[in-house]
Amino acid sequence: MIERLQISHLRNLTQVNLQSAACNVIIGANGSGKTSLLEAIFLLSRGKSFRHHQPKRYIQHHQNAATVHARLNDSSTLAIQKQANATTVLRLNQTTVYNQSILTEQLPTLLIDPSTMDMLEQGSASRRQLLDWLVFHMKQGFHPQWVAYQRLLKQRNSLLKKSRHLTQVQLAELKSWDKGLSNHAALIHHYRERIFTEWQPYFAESIAQLLPAYAEKLSLSYNAGYDTSMALEVQLNERLEQDLQLGYTRIGNHRADIHVHWRSSDVAQTTNDDVKDVNSNPASNTDLNTKLPILKEQAANVLSRGEKKLLITALRLSQLPLLLNDEKTTFAIGKDGNSDVPNRHTKSRATPVVLLDDITAELDDRAIDILLSTLAQLPCQVFMTSLTDGILPLVHRYWSDPKMFHVKQGSVTLL
Repeated sequence: MIERLQISHLRNLTQVNLQSAACNVIIGANGSGKTSLLEAIFLLSRGKSFRHHQPKRYIQHHQNAATVHARLNDSSTLAIQKQANATTVLRLNQTTVYNQSILTEQLPTLLIDPSTMDMLEQGSASRRQLLDWLVFHMKQGFHPQWVAYQRLLKQRNSLLKKSRHLTQVQLAELKSWDKGLSNHAALIHHYRERIFTEWQPYFAESIAQLLPAYAEKLSLSYNAGYDTSMALEVQLNERLEQDLQLGYTRIGNHRADIHVHWRSSDVAQTTNDDVKDVNSNPASNTDLNTKLPILKEQAANVLSRGEKKLLITALRLSQLPLLLNDEKTTFAIGKDGNSDVPNRHTKSRATPVVLLDDITAELDDRAIDILLSTLAQLPCQVFMTSLTDGILPLVHRYWSDPKMFHVKQGSVTLL
C-alpha cells in the first residue's frame, strides 16, 4: 500500500507530495489534474500511461522529465523517471533496476476508468491484457516466457516484412524461431488457461451481483489464438506463404482473446449453426459452463450501454478476490535444477491499488454501491476521483477514515 506519493512535472502536477490512506478520494473539476494523479500511480506500476504512450505528451512543458516516487507501507520505495527522449530510469529502494516488472510486482494496480468501458468493442489487446494482468501476478514463470515469445515474434515479423521470398538461410533461421515460439506458446497457454479456469467462478459471482437478471445468460470463454491440439511451429509452417504475403504472423499467443457470450437459456433449441468454433479445437475455447455451448452472439451486441459498463466492471472487479485469495509461494532451485520447488516460506502478496476514475459518470448508484462495498471488504488500497463531493456519504459508509483531497490547477490540498 502506498503511504506517501510524490509527483514532479507530470502534466499540470508540478510538485505533489501527499500521504495516503486505505481509501483516497480526489475531488476536482475537469482539467484540474485529478486524473493525472491516478495516471502517475499507474505509470509507476506499469511503466506507461493509460492516456498516452509517448512520454513527451505527459511530461510538463519545458521540462526534461516527469518523476513519480512512492513509499510503501513496508518502508520500501519505488521510483520512475520518464524523460522526454523516452529514456526510463527505475529505482527500487534507491537502487537502479532495469526491468519494469520488478516495480509492477511490488505495486499491482487495477484501473477502472471511462476509457476501459469500450473494451468489449475494441480489439483483442485490452481483453488479453485483462487476463495477462492476473497471470503475471499469480504465476511466477509467466513473464519470462511472455518476454521471450514477444522477442522472437518481433524478429519473425521483421523477417516476414523484408521479402516475400526467403533464402535458405532465412528459412532455417525462421524455423529456429518458430520452434522457440512454439515452446514458449505452450507454456504461456498453460498459464493463461489455468488462471482463466480459476477466474471464472469469481466472474460469475460478480455478474450475479451487478447483472443478476443475466447471470444464467452470460458466459466467459478463452481463445488461445491458435489450435492448441498441435504444436504452434507446425501451424506456422503451414501458414508461412500467407504470412509472407501479409508481412506478419497471424496466429499465436499474441492473438489470444477473452470473449463474453450471450447464450440462449433454451439449450435444446440451439442448433449447430449457433455454436461458435473459433479454432475447431474445444480445448482452446473454455466455457464458463461446459454443459452449455458457446453461442455466436457476443454479449456486446445484446446489452445496452449501461449494462456493458456493469459487465466490464464485473470483469475487473472479479479479478481482485482471485488475486488476493491466491497464496503466493516463493520458489527455490532444487538439487535437480528444477526451479519449481516451493519454499517453506510464503511471501506476502503486495497490496493491490485500485484506481477509479470518475466512476459516478459511468456507473449508476446501485453499481457504485456494490463496487465500493466489495472493495472495502478486500485488503486493497483505493484512489478514486470525482467531480463533486456527492460520493463522500457513500465512501464514509464503507471506510471509517478515508482521506479526501481537492485538486485545483495542479495543486493538491487535503480536505
